[in-house]
Amino acid sequence: MSAAPTETPESADTLSIEQLASRVGMSVRTVRFYAGRGLIPPPRREGRNGYYGPDHLVRLELVRELQAHGFTLAAIEGYLENLPGDASPERVALQRTLLAPWTPTKPETLPRAELEQRAGRALSDADLELLVALGVVDPTPTEDVFEVATAHLGLGVSLIDIGLPIEAADAARRVFAEHGRAMAHEIDEVFRVHVWPHLKESHESPAQIRAIVERFKPLTIQALVNSYAQAIDETKRASVHRRT
Repeated sequence: MSAAPTETPESADTLSIEQLASRVGMSVRTVRFYAGRGLIPPPRREGRNGYYGPDHLVRLELVRELQAHGFTLAAIEGYLENLPGDASPERVALQRTLLAPWTPTKPETLPRAELEQRAGRALSDADLELLVALGVVDPTPTEDVFEVATAHLGLGVSLIDIGLPIEAADAARRVFAEHGRAMAHEIDEVFRVHVWPHLKESHESPAQIRAIVERFKPLTIQALVNSYAQAIDETKRASVHRRT
């Protein structure tokens, strides 16, 4: 296990709005717009300067994730309102992680230098291997050019910082892949048995049916997130009880 990291932009509110925008792949104008809508908390102020940190990063990354699922701005605002006001960056990152298996892959192609700029740090070959195991980065035929799931890059870097073993990343990916396929199959069966007959009787057009399916998906995602978070809490309580 690596030693605890020294304080960096990942562990303190030291990012300018330009640096924050660069890290999440948004324009400064877009970040200001989201801030004005209350999607991220106010920056830490030093005189006339505002500084941003991990909480702002993970919330903007979650906004991108929700957009990829087709959430409207109003729906995104409602989703974030359900998060506790004092939710830690780790709690927000968990929400994003749970959405990942449902998100269509829309990677960005980045050379290593730009990948490191987005990550906010230099990346060793071992760091890159861990990001590959986590599914955040995929190599391309061109040396030092990668396909990057940028919405998950911040979380991947945080796992590098805590010294996550690559064996754990490989094992966790297998668990999520196996159970994700099982859940997708069961939800598909629910849809086939309980939803599809109703849609057939309604004589909706194919376009309208597709729209209904897309609206149904965010609800199943939210249910999965809530159920998984509740199960994690129950597992923690049971673990503490066993140790007392």
